[in-house]
Amino acid sequence: MTAGLLTRTASLVLGLALAGTALPARAETAILVDVGTGAVLAQKDATHRWYPASTTKLMTTYVALEMIRNGEAAADTPVVMTRRAADEPPSKMGYEPGSVMRLDNALRMIMVKSANDVSVAIAQALGGRDREAFGRFIERMNDTAARLGMKDSHFVNPHGLPAPGQFSSAKDLALLAVALRRDFPSESDLFRIEALFTGTDTIPNHNDLLGRYPGTDGMKTGYICASGFNVVTTATRDGRTLVAVVLGANSVIQRAKETAELLEKGFAQSVPEEAPLLASLPASSGPPADVSKEICSKEARTARANEQKLADKTPDTPYLTPLVRKTTRAPQVVQVGLGGAAGFGDIKPGVTLIPAYGIPLPTPRPTWPPVPTAVPPAAAADEGAIGDAPARGRVVSAEPAPAAQP
Repeated sequence: MTAGLLTRTASLVLGLALAGTALPARAETAILVDVGTGAVLAQKDATHRWYPASTTKLMTTYVALEMIRNGEAAADTPVVMTRRAADEPPSKMGYEPGSVMRLDNALRMIMVKSANDVSVAIAQALGGRDREAFGRFIERMNDTAARLGMKDSHFVNPHGLPAPGQFSSAKDLALLAVALRRDFPSESDLFRIEALFTGTDTIPNHNDLLGRYPGTDGMKTGYICASGFNVVTTATRDGRTLVAVVLGANSVIQRAKETAELLEKGFAQSVPEEAPLLASLPASSGPPADVSKEICSKEARTARANEQKLADKTPDTPYLTPLVRKTTRAPQVVQVGLGGAAGFGDIKPGVTLIPAYGIPLPTPRPTWPPVPTAVPPAAAADEGAIGDAPARGRVVSAEPAPAAQP
């Protein structure tokens, strides 16, 4: 990196010592990009492959928005909670199988709640609503990644839960963030929703900079043990938008602190003439880094608990930096729920629940032993004789009808 580029902040390199317990120091990957020019303002190992965790849902959203733009779907396209989707691990909305929601509400749920069940339901709804639908949607995610130049990314699911073959990089996630801002400017509100209201519960966004760091207007967090604490953040000031990607932070607090410090340094300077372009960064190779032992060890959990205790003692700066302040207002809330979708096939318009969805329809069991059914004389003659006796009848029994598939 040239002298004109930003240097990595110390907090991105070293864990914070708290109450005698230090958060484990290890390699992180991060990048800061000027969205308007595509210039890289700062980066550290930005092409190293990493588990994206729930930042994967940015690609799920890109594909959905592109399908709406192309007329392949609409904001009110019905998304049905299938049994497969309902079985996904948390985070999830927890709707029962057969629940129906609008696509636009489903997208809000995966951006704010990071709902894994809804992510799978979207993939199945937009992939074609048959047994191959999920696979077709994943294929489309990978085709889109290739088209956007995301050479260090591959997806096997739409939510980011750990799975072999699911990986990305800070560089690629920045490419995706820039593409979302560039290609869908009218949908930018989707990425800065501070909270959802379901009619009974308020669900806050996991992006801790929204409403706390000036100018923050997106996008998505992610966490699994193998990845650490990830975030893709956009912020806009005076008409200038930056995207910061931090992957592998030690904690929620460090993720917010490091991202805010990175953005602040970016806004403090103009774009250096010698700054490389995001698309020019090289591709990487090999498996993604796995930091499970460092992130989910007993020592790391203790360190995070101690860090939180320290943060609780400074309520005005809950993320241990004056750049991220305590909110002084209620979060801006968007209401979501079931129903309101258009009709599709046998899905009735506006329905909230398809009764007995995915449960096989009862069919009569065949009698055993079968009851002989007399065959008309003409038919008997056609059947011919068995042995020396004329055929007087034949046994007729029906197989049960195939069960209805979910």
